[in-house]
Amino acid sequence: MKLTYTSILLAVIVFFSLPLTTSNVDAADFDHQQWNDLVSTHVLMINQDSASQVNYQGLSANRSQLKNYLSNLAAIPLKTFNGWSHNAQLAFLLNAYNAWTVELILTQYPDIKSIKDLGSFFRSPWKKKFIPLLEKNRSLDDIEHNLIRGSDRYHEPRIHFAANCASIGCPALLTEAFEADKLESQLDKATRAFLRDRSRNRLKDGNLEVSSIFDWYKADFEKGWRGLDDLPSFLASYHQDLGLNQQQTQALIREDIEIEFLNYDWNLNRTP
Repeated sequence: MKLTYTSILLAVIVFFSLPLTTSNVDAADFDHQQWNDLVSTHVLMINQDSASQVNYQGLSANRSQLKNYLSNLAAIPLKTFNGWSHNAQLAFLLNAYNAWTVELILTQYPDIKSIKDLGSFFRSPWKKKFIPLLEKNRSLDDIEHNLIRGSDRYHEPRIHFAANCASIGCPALLTEAFEADKLESQLDKATRAFLRDRSRNRLKDGNLEVSSIFDWYKADFEKGWRGLDDLPSFLASYHQDLGLNQQQTQALIREDIEIEFLNYDWNLNRTP
């Protein structure tokens, strides 16, 4: 068949007028607004914004909206996710972790005092594979320890102040969704707010008492994030938020201040 200039031009026009397939979802096009609306409405910041309480009753009433958001998360193909920026990926995973944790609580709410009530002697609630995400059935542990911590992509210790485990001892569940273009400021804000909470991080009797998070995930604070390769250096970089003066900060760096880890409060972070 003889191709004319007109037929070629027509074919080009038709090709570029075809709609993109739904699998080609750009990170900027993924909408976290439903999750943003839920947490902005049903999460209450307390203790000068260093902690939060969750209105699970209100979330239960809006569970259809939550389930719709979770379905939108589940619809993203792994190939599409891998094409996003690291900030977009991390925001997606943190929102997924927090939203699915809320959904897990709602499966038994109000007959629950702690997320640990949803586990058993043989399996913790974090190991339940109930999350359809990135083409696999996953657990909360899989999201945190494999996709985030174990992926060797993000090298970001501040995720421990962003992932919320539905407990009083946890860092706050924020009143906004994580977004790629705001992730740096959101992680910084969450970290500083957590370290300012004197019920979980404080200098007492010459020792620095901090959350057990720093014990459980100590290795994550020793991987050279921003040139900091040990826990004392990481904590010293936030000396103002911890309430340390210059002399105390230098003593911490020299490891002349002992670091102790406080007991974790696993009670549900519900509103009164």
